[in-house]
Amino acid sequence: MSEVLDTIDLKLLKELKENSRENIASLSKKIGIPRTTVHYRIKKLVNEGIIEKFTIKPNYKKLNLGTTAFILARYEPDSGLTQREVAKRIAQIEEVYEVHIIAGEWDLLIKARAPSAEDIGKVVIDKLREIKGVGQTVTMVSFVTVKEEI
Repeated sequence: MSEVLDTIDLKLLKELKENSRENIASLSKKIGIPRTTVHYRIKKLVNEGIIEKFTIKPNYKKLNLGTTAFILARYEPDSGLTQREVAKRIAQIEEVYEVHIIAGEWDLLIKARAPSAEDIGKVVIDKLREIKGVGQTVTMVSFVTVKEEI
């Protein structure tokens, strides 16, 4: 990736990562290049798929979703579904924010958010474990998030 991007692109990405709403004039001053160049570079990064989308970082506590959990799950191959199909079904659960197919002792890593640990439990018991192809699970509730990037 860094072979395609020069130092200006990398600076631009860093600034946009901090605040994707920053206007072009401000970015131009911070990076030290003309506004038209900033506009062109952003458009190029989007067109090349380096920037996939501009988004927000919600305050989940204020949205009453202050409890984060990571769930390890085993895939049941006898389910008649592929591991990817099971992962896609898990991804449809409203409280699920990430689903990763992983290597090692476990097959899936799931990130979920809910108002409380009790609500996370309901997600695991009533929704996740009801999906065909999901076997054993282990749930770990996060005490504090030290770093989380979007």
